[in-house]
Amino acid sequence: MKIVALAGGVGAAKFLSGLVHSVPEEDLTVVVNTGDDFHWMGLYVCPDLDTVTYTLAGRANPQTGWGIRDDSFQVLDGLKDLGCEPWFRIGDLDLATHIYRTEQLRSGRSLSDITRRICERFGIRFRILPMTDSPVPTLVHTTEGALPFQEYFVKKRCAPPVLGFTFQGVESAKPAPGVDEALQAAGAVVICPSNPFISIGPILSLPGLRETLRRIPAQIAAVTPIIAGEAVKGPTAAMMRQLGLGVSAAGVAKLYQDFIDDFVLDLHDEQLISEITALGIRAHTARTLMDSADATTRLAQSVMEIFR
Repeated sequence: MKIVALAGGVGAAKFLSGLVHSVPEEDLTVVVNTGDDFHWMGLYVCPDLDTVTYTLAGRANPQTGWGIRDDSFQVLDGLKDLGCEPWFRIGDLDLATHIYRTEQLRSGRSLSDITRRICERFGIRFRILPMTDSPVPTLVHTTEGALPFQEYFVKKRCAPPVLGFTFQGVESAKPAPGVDEALQAAGAVVICPSNPFISIGPILSLPGLRETLRRIPAQIAAVTPIIAGEAVKGPTAAMMRQLGLGVSAAGVAKLYQDFIDDFVLDLHDEQLISEITALGIRAHTARTLMDSADATTRLAQSVMEIFR
């Protein structure tokens, strides 16, 4: 069975590191958010793409979940010596990826082609696709004004209360080559445990993508990023609260109600099953806290059992 996973950053990458033990490499396509892509010191940086790629290549920093294991930061230190204040922390080996990507983009290659080449060099045999080849930067509307995503997320540490989001240029963007084909051929689609606004939201905002999910025969399941009313990591719970939404797994399920068939919530939220089933969605419980490699693999296996 062909599987498509829609993915954001660290949480999705961790889940995928378990999923790859349950899905043959030729059967998995991962579609990754590019709304958080941005230019840094003249380089084109794709944080979610790189986090997923480094994780599936076994290169990710296990302490942070992003960046490269055992990386150094001499370039960053050199920039500081020159009087720069690089608020975005990029290691030296990580920097090589961004230099390569930027040079390839300038030579006329597409982001999806470059991503394929990087995956080949890293020995990844699963297919990883950017959601689109077009720049679709996320703009976060806050009480302090509209902020580019990385400025809100890293520089401001998600402090300003959120009012909404804009994905700039998404109206004219198209899914990257292979995305529609993968969805049409899929027997199952998994929405990874990612932030529904800034990780999955940009993907769903692509013209026609949400309609495709509603139309295809594939069984679609989402995994909660919320456990007992809180996010394990990141601003998902805070964003839901600031936007006036119920902060719960059921609140996340409502955001996907129009196209998912199944929803996986944590064992701690078993009392929400009836609320989720009332939405016309089948609810399943599992231990969703991915605090070890074994726990991550077990969660992925639980999700795969839904499709059997």
